[in-house]
Amino acid sequence: MNIYRKRQRWKLLLAIAAISIIGVSLYYTNQLVQKVADDERQKVELWADAVRNRAVLVKYTDELFQRIKSEERKRAELWAQAIRNLNTTEDNDARNYYLKVVSENTNIPALIVDQDGRINYHYNVDVQLIKGKEYFKGDVKEAFSQHSPIVIDDGFSNIFYIYYQDSRVFTELKNVLDDIIKSFISEVVINSASVPVIFTDSLRSRIISSGNLQPEISGDTMLMLKLTKSMELSNKALEVELPEVGKCYIFYENSFLLKQLKYFPIVQFIVIGLFIIVAYFLFSFSRRAEQNQVWVGMSKETAHQLGTPLSALMAWMEILRMKGIDEDTLSEIGKDIRRLEVVTERFSKIGSIPEIEKHNVYDVIADSIAYMRNRASSKIKFTIHEPEQTVFALINVPLFDWVIENLVRNAIDAMELPGSIEIEITQRTNWVVIDFIDTGKGIAKGNLTTVFEPGYTSKKRGWGLGLSLTKRIIENYHKGKIFVKKSEVGKGSTFRILLRHA
Repeated sequence: MNIYRKRQRWKLLLAIAAISIIGVSLYYTNQLVQKVADDERQKVELWADAVRNRAVLVKYTDELFQRIKSEERKRAELWAQAIRNLNTTEDNDARNYYLKVVSENTNIPALIVDQDGRINYHYNVDVQLIKGKEYFKGDVKEAFSQHSPIVIDDGFSNIFYIYYQDSRVFTELKNVLDDIIKSFISEVVINSASVPVIFTDSLRSRIISSGNLQPEISGDTMLMLKLTKSMELSNKALEVELPEVGKCYIFYENSFLLKQLKYFPIVQFIVIGLFIIVAYFLFSFSRRAEQNQVWVGMSKETAHQLGTPLSALMAWMEILRMKGIDEDTLSEIGKDIRRLEVVTERFSKIGSIPEIEKHNVYDVIADSIAYMRNRASSKIKFTIHEPEQTVFALINVPLFDWVIENLVRNAIDAMELPGSIEIEITQRTNWVVIDFIDTGKGIAKGNLTTVFEPGYTSKKRGWGLGLSLTKRIIENYHKGKIFVKKSEVGKGSTFRILLRHA
């Protein structure tokens, strides 16, 4: 028992050491992951702030552009009014002023068209556009149709129309604004923080753009719209106002790296756990293989060592018979010699595949108990309950006889006289059930699962191999089961064996 307890203590210490190492490793890794996750989250927050600020800048640029557009319209109207007044005023100073206003228009492309659609004058217009064209139609009309015309009356019942385009400066500013809007959307979608982003309209029903999404999602509008709902649970959607688009929403969630970091400690724990489990099973397998080799080697050597004195005993028995020793005495000695032969056969079979044959379970147990009864105290009562019907099982008799002997010897050693040993045999569908019931000291609950371990013993000088060998014979060679059905300290124990039904 002491050997087993020492080994259990070492196992416990090693388990505590392993758990401590795992705990420290996980704690340190979790701290590193938390720092990286905080940095990653800070990047996302900085990106979101940058998006908000950029959206404000775009909105401010658009407001400035709208003012320029309004001023451009006023300039065009002022220029048209100057032309109208130039044709109607007779004041030379006024005419000179209006003429100056008209001549200073160097940016706004304009056409003066009469009521018959004939082009009378043009200002700042690309010559190639109106070359050879007398009337206001076709591509000329299309080019100057972005603004409603300014109507002027020369005072002589002649109506003229001034068609104008945005000035070159205004056009360049508009192109810049368009580039700013496109750049804004592009930079939001392709962001340095690698954040999954979905850009929707104000109704959240149309996808304007998206980025950093998984391939199976990025091409499916329905999946993206569904994803926006889960994104909003992680981070509140950014509301921005864009020119020509209006109010829209930017949905985003934590980056893929941040998600991975979140589950990294769990994955690490699983990997370390699997490694420990695999290492444990490999170690156990190696230990069992080594134990098997030790068992086989010890058994073969024991069988070999028993062979010589056994042969000598058989010879001495013949000499005793020749000298006329009492036949009853010789018969008992013969039984012991035959028992030694059985023991030798048992040891010789360890490590090899035993022959399993169909046998009457009651007869096998009865023969073994008969031998044990004659060599046990008369104060121990042996009872074998014979089943109503003959029960057969697949058994190797020499090895199974060893199992019975181990169980009976353990019961006798743990028993205070008088005592009893009962054996019950029952048959089930696929199993033959054999219960060994003794009135020994019993087994503490904490040791019920360890009694079959090598080294476990309640004797001061025991090796703790009997029950371990018993379990090996039943489970490895007979493909059966053995376990402690019940036990109570001070009252006894019940061992149950399950054998394959024949």
